[in-house]
Amino acid sequence: MLNLFIPDMLSSIRLFLAVFAYLAFVGAQTVYSQVKPNAGLTIDQIMQGTAFTGTSPSNISWSENGRQIYFQWNPENNRRDSLYTVNADGKNIRKVSASASRLLPTTNGAYNRNYTQKVYEKNGDIFLLDVKSGKIQQLTHTVEREYLPDFTFDQKKIAFLQKDNLFYLHLGSGQLVQLTDFRKGAKPVDPEAPKNEQEKWLRKQQTVLLDIVKLREADKALAKAQVRQMGKNRPVEVYLGDKSVDNMVLSPDERYITYRAATSVTANTQIAQVPNFVTSSGFTQNIPTRSKVGNPQPVYEMAVYDRQQDTIFQVSFKELAGINEVPAYQKDYPAKQAKAANPRAVITYGPVWSDNGKNALLVVRSQDNKDRWLLHFDPATRTSKLLYRQHDDAWINGPGIGYGAGEIGWLPDNEHIWFQSEEAGYSHLYTVNINTGAKKALTQGNYEVSNLQMSKNKKHWYFNANKNHPGDVQFYRLPLGGGEAVALTSLPGHHEVTLSPDEKNLAIRYSSSNKPWELYIQDNRPGAKPRQVTNSLTAAFKAYNWREPEVISFKATDGVNIFARLYRPSQTAGRGPAVVFVHGAGYLQNAHKWWSQYFREYMFHNFLADQGYTVLDIDYRGSSGYGRDIRTGIYRHMGGKDLSDHVDGAKLLVDKYGVDPKRIGIYGGSYGGFITLMAMFTQPDVFAAGAALRSVTDWAHYNHGYTSNILNEPFTDSLAYVRSSPIYFADGLKGALLMCHGMVDTNVHFQDIVRLSQRLIELKKENWELAVYPVEDHAFTEPSSWADEYKRIFKLFETNLKPQP
Repeated sequence: MLNLFIPDMLSSIRLFLAVFAYLAFVGAQTVYSQVKPNAGLTIDQIMQGTAFTGTSPSNISWSENGRQIYFQWNPENNRRDSLYTVNADGKNIRKVSASASRLLPTTNGAYNRNYTQKVYEKNGDIFLLDVKSGKIQQLTHTVEREYLPDFTFDQKKIAFLQKDNLFYLHLGSGQLVQLTDFRKGAKPVDPEAPKNEQEKWLRKQQTVLLDIVKLREADKALAKAQVRQMGKNRPVEVYLGDKSVDNMVLSPDERYITYRAATSVTANTQIAQVPNFVTSSGFTQNIPTRSKVGNPQPVYEMAVYDRQQDTIFQVSFKELAGINEVPAYQKDYPAKQAKAANPRAVITYGPVWSDNGKNALLVVRSQDNKDRWLLHFDPATRTSKLLYRQHDDAWINGPGIGYGAGEIGWLPDNEHIWFQSEEAGYSHLYTVNINTGAKKALTQGNYEVSNLQMSKNKKHWYFNANKNHPGDVQFYRLPLGGGEAVALTSLPGHHEVTLSPDEKNLAIRYSSSNKPWELYIQDNRPGAKPRQVTNSLTAAFKAYNWREPEVISFKATDGVNIFARLYRPSQTAGRGPAVVFVHGAGYLQNAHKWWSQYFREYMFHNFLADQGYTVLDIDYRGSSGYGRDIRTGIYRHMGGKDLSDHVDGAKLLVDKYGVDPKRIGIYGGSYGGFITLMAMFTQPDVFAAGAALRSVTDWAHYNHGYTSNILNEPFTDSLAYVRSSPIYFADGLKGALLMCHGMVDTNVHFQDIVRLSQRLIELKKENWELAVYPVEDHAFTEPSSWADEYKRIFKLFETNLKPQP
């Protein structure tokens, strides 16, 4: 019986195990999606970049006569792009030879008032183009570089810079005139000049006692006077010491030259060195990069050189409205706030002169970037009248505003200035009357205006705007005085438009969410049909059926509407895994309807969806395209609302899209790497795994230009830096963390990730790893590095977000 029982029992056990295995298998099917991967799509393919997708045309420009369009392109997949041209009707695409390319005018430069001539710099020399005939005249041929050429107000001369001095060349006579004489270093000391009171007394005694000394001193004085007389038409010598000079502007009457001088701070600033280990010499080489946030910044001054009086006058801005205001954040530091307020440091741009040469517009910005003033400026008296002040307790930026002068200019009546401002919450176009101060908004609404330009006949504005949807950018035309903006394009996506010289045609670089950029041509009228010119995609890229990601929106915890891209697997069964992607840069838009600059990640998200992952790509607080409040939503707390938007996105995945709350990963690079670290350290129960790429780990070690706008300075706003830096929260790590960093990263230094690694070691954390890339900077260039990085990311997610055998 025993012999009979054992086989029966073993059979029963085998049957039980078989049934258990089957049930386990079925159960696994309900845990996450089982989708057949696309056999033609691999990480190695994706990470070839444009070698896999094809290279889109770029740098679109028209020939001066409007008969041809030029662009950079690489349909042959060479090591670098080449210059191509196509007829204005879109026919006969051909490569431009190197010899022909060298003869072409550059796309930059300046036109005269009626657009019949263009002056430009090429290879350090200045050229003059006759637009109608196409004849090019070389005006300079020197060892020194001449740059920033422009026509003088009378249109008879070409003004330009050489070695930081202003010159002009008379087109009629060919006379070259030097207008400024800025010199490096200190003014030379006269070796015969007395150095103290004793020497002065001895010199005076000699002239009193000895006639020959008196006569020779008189001869010297006469010789010096003669030299001064001979050089009376020369500009005054200005010794800069350790200062640099720029922003030189010649007034229309050529009497005044305004300029900006900046003190050097290199002596008081330590520059971070990035070691480069893989070099042709075999020796490690240090790459000097940048200082860190909070280091001393240049102090700027504005001056006016009166050529008639041969005198230089400083311009003061101590009376500007709000110049003494204490920044709002200092209320958190009462001891510091109690100190007497001093005028804040400023930097000037311009002036920009009206077409009649009678009025000057000057832009002044506080160096803490919380104020921007537009002034009506008089160089004769060095006085100004306030036309407009833009203030932001956070920081000033936005389309058409930026960190410099912004988009500004004069209307044809010479009485109104135009500019862009975020005062209503989104960047829009405004005008102000310089006499009455009356301000008018020419555009308004919950959308942003960008790439603004005035038509040549000065009857219309042209601009891009996302009026229909934050992620859909069209090209518009608007009457100069305001009114209805008419859309000239209509395809969903983005339109980068270059107007033909006669403004009758549009050269458009257009893309949609799943199709890269191509060149199109269209008539300049509403409803006109665009005609595709280039076909850049490779056969391998076209062989895959690329998803058009859904652009969705959801409510964040505080009620703000947040937009995102969603990639879903083609089949789902039960609760599956998900990955949240965090775009970089902070101020960047990626949840849109055009081809992403994160195109490798776009392809990787298709790959992940094939493997059963749901992918969410969020335009979090701080992103561009959504107006001022979203842009500044990270002020004084990076890793605050920008991170909570991702936590809310994870909740959306669980509540609406059938994602297992225990199987959500997160990854991103640069700012996206920073958010990934903050997520893994401060939200460990939300994200099971994270890949942080080229991450900022401590904002006190990043650069000044970016960081000080958002977090102020470490020694003035330490609270902001502590709550915004992942290195302070590393003890919260629970899930699996992968960190990847290029060792020659000159933007986010490799030192950042080394310091964090040491912190994790000291905290005795074990569930993390660091992959280093010895030859890569911040933006990877080698396909092998890209592929290695993303295979590691995929392995991280496969290991931690899917059930293991």
